[in-house]
Amino acid sequence: MGVEIERKFLLAGDGWRAEVERTQPMAQGYLNDLRVLDGGLQKASVRVRIEGPSAFLNIKSAQAGPSRLEFDYPVPVEDARQLLELCVGGVVRKRRHYVRHGGHLWEIDEFEGDNAGLVVAEIELDAVDEAFERPDWLGAEVTELKRYYNLALAERPWSRWSEAERAGPAPG
Repeated sequence: MGVEIERKFLLAGDGWRAEVERTQPMAQGYLNDLRVLDGGLQKASVRVRIEGPSAFLNIKSAQAGPSRLEFDYPVPVEDARQLLELCVGGVVRKRRHYVRHGGHLWEIDEFEGDNAGLVVAEIELDAVDEAFERPDWLGAEVTELKRYYNLALAERPWSRWSEAERAGPAPG
């Protein structure tokens, strides 16, 4: 069993670009949708992801927040391509940039297609309350906002968000 502890943030600037170690293109889709999770019909999202030359089937528990159960299984890339054809909603395409800062590896997702213009940073932690150095390019935290989850972006891409939604969370 794996537990993922992850926090998600908007970006306040492009200073991270100078620190990128590597970039990986990704395409992913979901075999279930947000309605079945929100309605309690299923307790986990099931994702198919192609990351460059590799592919994975991923199962992640449905609760919102920084800590969730997560399981990753490698699958043949050709199987993943066929599974993407079975996905609900759209395929989420992005470029994941890896940036080290303050002893942590940040994953910065720069979305493409219907989600173009959205860029979020994620950090995986060992504990929910683990301290980390906050880079100056980091903006508001959106960990608790489901609309920023990739499953939600597959169903309702960023291009269909209102201006208020795109502005991010209200300060407070």
